[in-house]
Amino acid sequence: MIKIAMIEDDTELAEVLTQYLAKFCIEVINFDDPFIALSNIALNNYDLIILDLTLPGLDGLEVCKELLTKHKTPIIISSARSDITDKVIALELGADDYLPKPYDPRELEVRIKAILRRCSKELQLLNPDVKDELFTLDEEKREIKQNGRYLKLTPAEYEIMSLMCKRKGFIVSRSEILQNCSFLNSDEDSGSLAVIINRIRTKIEIEAKNPKYLLTIRGSGYKLVE
Repeated sequence: MIKIAMIEDDTELAEVLTQYLAKFCIEVINFDDPFIALSNIALNNYDLIILDLTLPGLDGLEVCKELLTKHKTPIIISSARSDITDKVIALELGADDYLPKPYDPRELEVRIKAILRRCSKELQLLNPDVKDELFTLDEEKREIKQNGRYLKLTPAEYEIMSLMCKRKGFIVSRSEILQNCSFLNSDEDSGSLAVIINRIRTKIEIEAKNPKYLLTIRGSGYKLVE
């Protein structure tokens, strides 16, 4: 579960975003008071912070500066302020992204995941002793390995596993898989998505009927975990 602190005084917007992001296993805790937010963030660990700039009692840029001084948590600025100066200052201070309002919640979800993926890669570079990944994707060779062992996959199976590896740890909807996997409807790899998922499981799971890595998230899609 991804845990996010949101500092947003528009409680209706915060509620909409909270409910939407919950569909993607992202828990959002919103604070409409920047002082309470700063106190809470100092005592708790969050994966990311979403920060509005127009806040009661304390300007969002000051909040941003305070957060970046004391924490390494990634920050997405979410603001209706259209002044380009605000965007430049926020990014120069060290914010990771700037998303002008209004925006589609889907864009926020994508940006959150992109930032967290990047931070994960940076952490691995800083900590070479981090445990090796169980599943590794080599797009140039069109190969996927599990624990160093090459997986023999059909074109459709490779496309699905390739997508799951890129979105490792996140839920991938059935519609997203169908949109990104061209071989699913070919003669060679005919069959429903569920059938092909089961074929993959026979190749990567100890017990295909009790999957440990390629999970079905009921009503949402599938998730690859390690």
